[in-house]
Amino acid sequence: MELYNCSLEELGRLFARGEVSALAITRSVLDRIAELDAQVGAYLEVDENGALAQAEAADQRRRNGEKISPLCGMPLGLKDLLSTKGMKTTCASRMLADYRPEFDATVVTRLREAGAVLLGKLNMDEFAMGSSTENSAFHPTRNPWNLGRVPGGSSGGSTAAVAAGMAIASLGSDTGGSIRQPASFCGVVGLKPSYGRVSRYGLVAFASSLDQIGPITATVADAALLLGVIAGFDAFDSTSVKAPVPDYYQGLDREIEGLRIGVPREYFAAGLDPEVEAAVNQACRQLGSLGARLDEVSLPHTDYAVATYYLLATAEASSNLARYDGVKYGFRDTQAESLIEMYRRTRAQGFGEEVKRRIMLGTYALSAGYYDAYYRKAQQVRTLITQDFDQVFRDFDVIVAPVCPTPAFAFGEKVDDPLAMYLSDILTIPVNLAGLPAISVPCGLTAQGLPVGLQLIARPFAEEMLLRVARHYEQVSGWNGCRPQLQGNKGKAVR
Repeated sequence: MELYNCSLEELGRLFARGEVSALAITRSVLDRIAELDAQVGAYLEVDENGALAQAEAADQRRRNGEKISPLCGMPLGLKDLLSTKGMKTTCASRMLADYRPEFDATVVTRLREAGAVLLGKLNMDEFAMGSSTENSAFHPTRNPWNLGRVPGGSSGGSTAAVAAGMAIASLGSDTGGSIRQPASFCGVVGLKPSYGRVSRYGLVAFASSLDQIGPITATVADAALLLGVIAGFDAFDSTSVKAPVPDYYQGLDREIEGLRIGVPREYFAAGLDPEVEAAVNQACRQLGSLGARLDEVSLPHTDYAVATYYLLATAEASSNLARYDGVKYGFRDTQAESLIEMYRRTRAQGFGEEVKRRIMLGTYALSAGYYDAYYRKAQQVRTLITQDFDQVFRDFDVIVAPVCPTPAFAFGEKVDDPLAMYLSDILTIPVNLAGLPAISVPCGLTAQGLPVGLQLIARPFAEEMLLRVARHYEQVSGWNGCRPQLQGNKGKAVR
């Protein structure tokens, strides 16, 4: 197998034994980017010289006999809303098209300290608003399994890069499913940690009470290795939690026999694609064969999750994005003849249509006379959704469900119907509202060769159990390591 198609776990072993150099791994991935990215469009910026210099430094650390991290010398990509010193951080928006931060996000600092090789910045929906990566101000990203399909969003660049071998792993962010949904569409592993588990310092905010940074990888073991590096308390983030960080990788092989797994009936309702339902049901049977006990459960307020999310997320977005006014940050219109006109023209030209739509929705929800009717009511419903999960986790260890109602949809299919686009996140949004950890693991392919994801959800800060169940499922499922082989317009599964 080519180096770019190996997992972090495999490459880490080879690198530690001196059987392969960081320079060779990095060159393999850079060559893959040069070969494929014109078709896929995963990257907004590739720092080739910087990556090669970091790889050489990693090789030197090993030659010096220094203690090295499992990520040392491993080429990783970063979603373009993570502040990265020396690289553009555009959020795929014209508003920040030329912005180069003077500091690193905490997760970037931790990757640098671990010796990881940072390849560049990955495409996304503008300011993380979208479910398809069609809302980037620069170019769309295409699904490596079928170039006529979307990769999902908003971390579509991060997942497409890993699926196509253009990064060994990457980081994305998940506000309403933006790691898990594209991971499901692209056939990779996507982990959304508990709120507070990973520092958000240096993450450009969309909705601050919902955003969370997480790993996107080829395998569950890789997700455990990457989470182990980026997790932990950070004094720069007031929402960061002082909770112990277990050794996720060492805990992967503990038994799951006897664990109780809940299957929520509301996640298998009308609108669920029959092939998705069949793949998830097969996964449930395989979990049962491993000794887990599965029973139906109910999360009765699930139907209200999408409305609640789009009130709260847009309200927070309208507040967070108020800073982009042409005075303090980024793009400014230079033709205006007054201050008010400059504000208006700057925001009209700097933001894309989806961002404007969400700012208007959020501003309306927070406006005088409507705050109690919309925002306060949504917060009350959020509490009910959280209590649903609390009730289930009194008797169950993990919840299993589909990630998305459908496999990846075609480009342009939902662009003119925002509600249909928003409903593609209907099965991931409740997790963000409750602040829980959840993971998407590949569980099948449709007849058209499109990946399907299995979602596992755990109680707050139970990532170790979540990864353990996902690892056991991955090992019996047969989907571990399945990659697309780009041939013309469609991918073909190879191992």
